[in-house]
Amino acid sequence: MSTTDTSRPPSVAAPRAARFTPAQKTAMAVLLTANFTLAVDFSILNVALPHIGADLGFATSSLQWIVTTFALCAAGFTLLFGRVADLFGRKRLFLIGITLLGIASLAGGLASEPALLLAARVGQGIATAMVTPAALSLMTTMFPEGPARSRALGLNGALMAAGFTTGALVGGLLTGTVSWRWAFFINVVIAGAVLLIGPFVLREPARGRRPRLDVPGAITITLALVALVLGIDTAGHSGWDHPGTWGCLAAAAVLAAAFVRIESRTAESLIAPSLLRRRSIAWGNLAGLLAFATETSLVFLLTLYLQDTLGFSALTAGLILGGLGIGTVIGGLIAPQVISRTSPKLAIVIGFLLQAAATLPLAFVSDSRGWLVPLLILTFIGGVANLVAIVGYAVTATAGVPAEQQGLATGLVTMSQQVGIALGTPVMSALATSFAAATLLPGLRVAVGVNAAVALGAAVLVAVFLRSSSRLNPADSNKART
Repeated sequence: MSTTDTSRPPSVAAPRAARFTPAQKTAMAVLLTANFTLAVDFSILNVALPHIGADLGFATSSLQWIVTTFALCAAGFTLLFGRVADLFGRKRLFLIGITLLGIASLAGGLASEPALLLAARVGQGIATAMVTPAALSLMTTMFPEGPARSRALGLNGALMAAGFTTGALVGGLLTGTVSWRWAFFINVVIAGAVLLIGPFVLREPARGRRPRLDVPGAITITLALVALVLGIDTAGHSGWDHPGTWGCLAAAAVLAAAFVRIESRTAESLIAPSLLRRRSIAWGNLAGLLAFATETSLVFLLTLYLQDTLGFSALTAGLILGGLGIGTVIGGLIAPQVISRTSPKLAIVIGFLLQAAATLPLAFVSDSRGWLVPLLILTFIGGVANLVAIVGYAVTATAGVPAEQQGLATGLVTMSQQVGIALGTPVMSALATSFAAATLLPGLRVAVGVNAAVALGAAVLVAVFLRSSSRLNPADSNKART
């Protein structure tokens, strides 16, 4: 598969998805299990927050830090560890991250005071920043470009999206049946199993000369990402006009500018400028950011609609949104076939267009439970479409990247998804509350309508601006390898 022109003449039949060897199946099972677990961790504690606050003595205003500390570390350190994976070994970083996940989760499950729990969440966030890009780069180096890699990324996208959408349901079940502490303990069991099998089945290509790590660039971009996510999170809790919001966002902009200046003067930069100049990477990752921002924030809006407007319990609302989770799994499974019959770019466009079409009718919901069946159908279709777009962007943003830079490329992919998750919900929450009247319903309608418009806009942007990137010439491809 070409990194630039993935289309084929109509007369050429689309290739069938390549089968995995037994060794590849085992390795994929290990990697997918780890990534699914980390995706669940983003939302598994949301339902349990009141219980945690009561048990450990958290002030109500401080409960959001249980979620924020995890998101800050997961998004802020992912680009750094994506590059570390290239330099020091993806398998090694993956196993170190899984070990940290197990230790941090055990500490969280045993925590007896707020500070210990927050420290455990920091450990889980850093483990996520280690494991996710390392696992993705192991996948992309395990399979050559083409149907096999698309299938691997499709499975990964399906399970990660299912983890995001079902985390709250899993957390609610564990909290209601045993204890919120099992939301941590279950990670310990999974980490142990991965560590028992992973060292024997994971493989990576031999590395050449090991360049020096760009420490100033790594520190600057990490601080910039942390400031960005903190600013977005503050906006979600305190509003976009809060000094903490604008202060953090301004700091992120200054640090990002400083990072660009540092990279332009560094012989062995953290991010090869030629890599970022490739439109497939720049526009592919923007598409991924918008894909995650729209669908995860839609889950948030529909959760409010189902509970506040229609009066369902949190557990029932989670079960209703399970249809969306099923759609994401199916979308991840069919995405490789869509890509093989069209192209990664066209798959992104088709996914966003169908997602927008499925989301727009939800902007007209009422307070009648008669909307329940249409909601189930539309969210299922939207989930399928969203995963087609997500797999398309993952294939686009990693195609044509040399093996020694796959950690960085997958770090960018991971960063875009995590920033998208952090960005979407605060923006849509602010819209919903701004346009709310006597009830929240008018605001929810506006926010869902904007959500659909963003998905449509993303389709247009990809259709227009990714076109020229699909004709990258060989010289540009060679530059990306330097």
